[in-house]
Amino acid sequence: MEHPKSEIKKIAIVGPESTGKSTMSAYLANHYQTVWVPEFARDYCAKLTAQPTWQDEINMFYGQLALEKELTPQAKKILICDTTFITVKIWSDYTFGKSPQEVLDLLPKHTYDLYLLLNIDLPWEEDPLRDFPHMREHFMEVWYKELNALNANYVLISGTEDDRYESAVKAIDEFLSR
Repeated sequence: MEHPKSEIKKIAIVGPESTGKSTMSAYLANHYQTVWVPEFARDYCAKLTAQPTWQDEINMFYGQLALEKELTPQAKKILICDTTFITVKIWSDYTFGKSPQEVLDLLPKHTYDLYLLLNIDLPWEEDPLRDFPHMREHFMEVWYKELNALNANYVLISGTEDDRYESAVKAIDEFLSR
């Protein structure tokens, strides 16, 4: 039986590049027998023939929101979100020196019940859609800053393989038991 949208707890899996967000999202969705919202920007950027433009960032923002809205009714108790449109803000700030106003306007209103911030303690994995292996520490600090600015409820998830998964499940279970 599906829960009304208001009862669904949204769990965001966030962090810098190559921290295992998609793998973690799939694992958690399977563990909790629910759906997960993939990162819209990944497929979008894979189709681009040049670096993302300002309009591309806006398109990714709206695409992530639409995908989340589409999948929420299928969630059972929790919805796992592989990243959020905070990523659009972070990349826009870095690339263009500012963020789209739509993102800034909605950011404090479109929150998640719990954010799992994945640490950069995993080895970097090469991928044609990843750009900044030398800037992981910088972007980790940016994630801390963004989550703190939102006064977000977040837990840092560290470790490798099973330890990482166990830490994430423990964080969600503790959150759900409150």
